[in-house]
Amino acid sequence: DVCSTCHANATCDDKSDGSGKVCNCKYGFVGNGRTFCQECQIGANKICGLHTTCHNTYGSYYCTCLAGYSPSNNMAVFIPNDGTHCQIDECRITGQCGEGAQCRNLNGSFDCSCQVGYKIHNGVEPFHPLRDKASCKVVDCGQPASVEDAMLLSATGTTYGNVATFICDEGFVWRRGDNRSVCGAEGLWSKTNMVCEKCGPVPFLANSEVVLHNRSVVIHRCMAGYHSWRGSNISVCASSRVWQKATLREIKPSIHHLLIFNESCLRWKAEKYEEDTEVYKQVTYTGSRDYQRYFYDKRKKFLSSKADRLELCLSLLPVTNYSIAVTATSARFTATITISTSLPPPGPVVYYREFDTPLPVLSLWRSPNTLDPILYQVFVLPGEGIMMFNCSCPAKATPTSKVNSPAEYITAQFDVHYVGTEMNFTIGDGLLYGGFYNAPLESGKNYYIILRTVSQWK
Repeated sequence: DVCSTCHANATCDDKSDGSGKVCNCKYGFVGNGRTFCQECQIGANKICGLHTTCHNTYGSYYCTCLAGYSPSNNMAVFIPNDGTHCQIDECRITGQCGEGAQCRNLNGSFDCSCQVGYKIHNGVEPFHPLRDKASCKVVDCGQPASVEDAMLLSATGTTYGNVATFICDEGFVWRRGDNRSVCGAEGLWSKTNMVCEKCGPVPFLANSEVVLHNRSVVIHRCMAGYHSWRGSNISVCASSRVWQKATLREIKPSIHHLLIFNESCLRWKAEKYEEDTEVYKQVTYTGSRDYQRYFYDKRKKFLSSKADRLELCLSLLPVTNYSIAVTATSARFTATITISTSLPPPGPVVYYREFDTPLPVLSLWRSPNTLDPILYQVFVLPGEGIMMFNCSCPAKATPTSKVNSPAEYITAQFDVHYVGTEMNFTIGDGLLYGGFYNAPLESGKNYYIILRTVSQWK
């Protein structure tokens, strides 16, 4: 049955030759009558016009322009029954009208006019850049107008949209109004309604100096040799046009003339106020040594006193670099000093004794309070003649070199961790000490025995 296969927008009609039925699209629709019937004609230009695309919808259609063209009614979609058509869009070209100008597309042409903040130069609006010499120039308001009892603080520029900011003159305070002026599209600065009233000269604060003054607020800081104790460091011009003076008290440091005497004692002069008992909390001393990489000594002491001059002795270790910090708690002030301690006298005492024995014994004593080296080394050197000895790379005797043993050599090495406060060592006993062979001494020869200590430097 042909009629049952006709499209919804088609009718089933008799063929002209009477041979049967045929499906025909209804009036206003185009198609084969069976699978489709639409308003847009095949090819689309006949309904929407040139340079267009036709979009079919149920029972209707609409048109759009191809890329590079725009509708004459400036609508994105259209139906051509009102005469709308697609034309070349010259305004799609970037910079067609020049800086500060906007493009308007016309039928077969275009024209230009200036944007807000720009004005026409050498011509009138609208203009055509290929025909006229006109162009758009940015509006410039020139220098901002002065404001009574105020001065210009900053200006972002003098062209359209830029802002000028004002502050009150010295001795005046900003009471009300807007302190900004804006360059308008007509080339004039907007009028500011800023009101400044006089507040008098900057307030004086003993032992201080002014670091910031913006006419209504003054910030003070202590002069050299003084520090803040209590109060605010800001003076404010009040609504009564009188300065609310800063309450800051500048005092001499709570700790000054800090020095070290006898290499381990501190002495300083204390400044106290209102009969304060100053607590010198965290008298911290930290020590390090160049010759011992992992050495670190940090300790604290506490002291409370009403005295004007104070002394404090610390337990500082010898040959150590110390940084000492003394903190006055109530005044929140810290003074620091450094010192490098020395090796205290007297120096080591060496006792010389001779023994008529085939195996000489070396007796070692070590005080537990002295600086500990990493290890000890015992050197054996011949006692005859003049010789040059380099202790940085000495020879090493071995049990197999008894006949041709080196002239000078290390005969023993001891790690300090295994040495007590007293030790006896027999030279030439033929044993190994720290990996070194303690070679026997030859009878009838003279020897120098040298004890060497080795430390670990940074």
